[in-house]
Amino acid sequence: MPCDLSAEPAKAIELCRASHVRLGASARRMTDARVRSPSRLPGWTIGHVLTHIARNADGHVRRLEGALRGEDVARYPGGLAQRQREIADGSGRAAAEIVADLVATQHRLEDVWGRSEAAGWPHAELRADDRWPTTASPVRRLREVEVHHVDLGVGYEPSDWPEDYVAWEMPELLATVPGRLQERDVARELVAWLAGRGSIPATIELDPW
Repeated sequence: MPCDLSAEPAKAIELCRASHVRLGASARRMTDARVRSPSRLPGWTIGHVLTHIARNADGHVRRLEGALRGEDVARYPGGLAQRQREIADGSGRAAAEIVADLVATQHRLEDVWGRSEAAGWPHAELRADDRWPTTASPVRRLREVEVHHVDLGVGYEPSDWPEDYVAWEMPELLATVPGRLQERDVARELVAWLAGRGSIPATIELDPW
């Protein structure tokens, strides 16, 4: 029976450390030309994706260090505008600079996870603009790294995802389906299939996640 990674931060940290290693290995193969090439995300280069992953780590560090001080600090104090600006500003850097930044931010995050564990995850309830407690930071980061590693389009695929991550993610994503169905009539067919009372719908169109 897989553990609940939201409630088992130590296990999620273990998985995410390995995920960071795999991502770092992929990133170190990048050239300047490669980081400027398109990723699988529309409008984003590989440089955009790697920069986003790095700034996501910084956001987790910001929030967790705030919690260690007893302060409610948002991952992105400047909101969506800050997030978009930082990604755009960092995406055009040389590959070596992007990779060094990524690796450094991953190490900073792993360090603050260690300090949070040692302190007993104080003030986990300080959520700022997130919907999850600080103890869920490791699994949320795991999602970010695993999904965006695939988005790079460099050979890492969903078939490479850890089983524990998939077991955690499946119910999380399934819960979003009702609100993302573009054709409401499909809901009846989908429920019938899930209940073993019909075939899977031929087409299921979902709004972006």
